[in-house]
Amino acid sequence: MNPFTWDAPFAAVYAGLFVIVTLRASATYILGRGVAAGVQHSRFAERMQGARYQQAVNLVSRYGAPVVSLCFLTVGFPPIVLLATGALRMPLRRFIPALAVGGALWALLYSTVGFVGFELIAMAYRFSPPLTIGVLVAVVAAIVGHAYYRHRSAKRTAAIVDVPTDAPAE
Repeated sequence: MNPFTWDAPFAAVYAGLFVIVTLRASATYILGRGVAAGVQHSRFAERMQGARYQQAVNLVSRYGAPVVSLCFLTVGFPPIVLLATGALRMPLRRFIPALAVGGALWALLYSTVGFVGFELIAMAYRFSPPLTIGVLVAVVAAIVGHAYYRHRSAKRTAAIVDVPTDAPAE
């Protein structure tokens, strides 16, 4: 769904994207609000106790509504922040303005420069499919390699911290 190919004026594309993100984010907030009480007995328990979720809870608890607005400028983090916001029962008088600002930023980003990247990849593919595929594979490999490296270094750090000492207890 590339907005550049939509047969509509920019204002309509922007409004459509704003409605989409607002509905999706509101549904995630409502889900977080409803699931918070009974999460211990559901399949969401692991997700709502993971490190990224706890990071989102800490950010929302500390900074409040600005985190909601700014999370829309990240990739993959908005659903976690919105779940945490709902679970923390952020008042609607704070959530709705934060959602409006974040949704407006997201819609502007995606209706203007967000899909330029897709167009550039398509142009590169028309120019040289093997080169484009090779570069995309290299980028994905670099991302996976970086994630694996971070995972391994975190495990090493945890192993070092968990090593028992022979020192007597006081």
